[in-house]
Amino acid sequence: MFTANGFSKVDFLDGADIYVINTCSVTDHADKKCRKVVKQALKYNPNAFIAIIGCYAQLKPQEIASIPGVNIVLGANEKFNLLDHILNYNNQEGTQVFANEIKHVNNFVASFSMGDRTRTFLKVQDGCDYFCSFCTIPLARGRSRSDTIANTVLSAKEAASNGVKEIVLTGVNIGDFGKNNNETFFDLVKALDQINGIERIRISSIEPNLLTNEIITYVANSERFVAHFHIPLQSGSDKILKAMRRKYERELYADRVALIKDIMPDCCIGADVITGFPSETEEDFLDTYRFINQLDISYLHVFTYSERDDTTALRIKEVVPGNIRHQRTEMLKILSEKKKRFFYEQHQGKKMKVLFEMEHENGDMKGFTENYIKVKTAYDPLLYNEIIDVKLCDMDADGEMLIQLPMEIFV
Repeated sequence: MFTANGFSKVDFLDGADIYVINTCSVTDHADKKCRKVVKQALKYNPNAFIAIIGCYAQLKPQEIASIPGVNIVLGANEKFNLLDHILNYNNQEGTQVFANEIKHVNNFVASFSMGDRTRTFLKVQDGCDYFCSFCTIPLARGRSRSDTIANTVLSAKEAASNGVKEIVLTGVNIGDFGKNNNETFFDLVKALDQINGIERIRISSIEPNLLTNEIITYVANSERFVAHFHIPLQSGSDKILKAMRRKYERELYADRVALIKDIMPDCCIGADVITGFPSETEEDFLDTYRFINQLDISYLHVFTYSERDDTTALRIKEVVPGNIRHQRTEMLKILSEKKKRFFYEQHQGKKMKVLFEMEHENGDMKGFTENYIKVKTAYDPLLYNEIIDVKLCDMDADGEMLIQLPMEIFV
């Protein structure tokens, strides 16, 4: 929207006229992080216009409005009218807040990312109806909703027309796609698989109870959908899963992983895990650790539990001390590194296809295989946005895979 109206994107450090700060409510200390970024922006341009959007802006708009230097705060619905609000801003009115009650947020706005990477992130769904006991997302993003398959396919085609080679399907709870239109996520998968011009489609994250056997089997036989699933686990203890109000037990999760690895042995599987949830005893945590250790997964995203206002987890009286939470987090992060290294080592010497990113540093550039192994090679602009057959060699000190390129690429 900004570009279409004559604005140009500049680096954060270049003293922009307008800073748009997108906030989160999932990670810790949203208020402190927001204040810090506002302060940094004003350091580079004391007269900059500061707009705050995102989940934190929906949950606590007045708290953000009290931060010195903030001009406008936009909730979940109003962020899509960002440009209109900026162009019509009256400087004499001070900080303006536009945030409706979340129960009134029920429309879906389609979007996809462009310009930063060789992959584009296509939003196919928004909101969540699950109300897990630790999570504020339903309060920040509203009920689950999505566009029709027909319109989503049009968005995917538009993204593909810009020359991207890979589309990543994103949303708050993408497996819930279509429930407001009597359609399903599996229907969407099959429709997207027919689009010409897209070489790769990646599913970003999907709940284990919504990742059906038919989806797994279809992906295994698709030429476009890649062998990579990210499946939130949160805990390997059935007791804690119940307290979290998750919609599955760990046996279902193990069954999903087993099926994936049976029909896609090279598939990369990632998982989210929360440590230190209220009432999690040492034995509960060790139960989770042992369960994850025996799972054939490739990496973890580990989150230390932190209290969130208006969540039902606050009613649980058995609070895990902060130092214990962090100790458990570190244990799982170490386990994640071991899992990742083992997964990478299984692919050493194999020939795989890599899509190379523009991102480069220290003379190197990065890329990803179909199954999400991150590779590194010497920077060459000819490689950007190309899918190249390479040989995977050794892991370096950064945990990235070094590769051997075919000689003809340099001819």
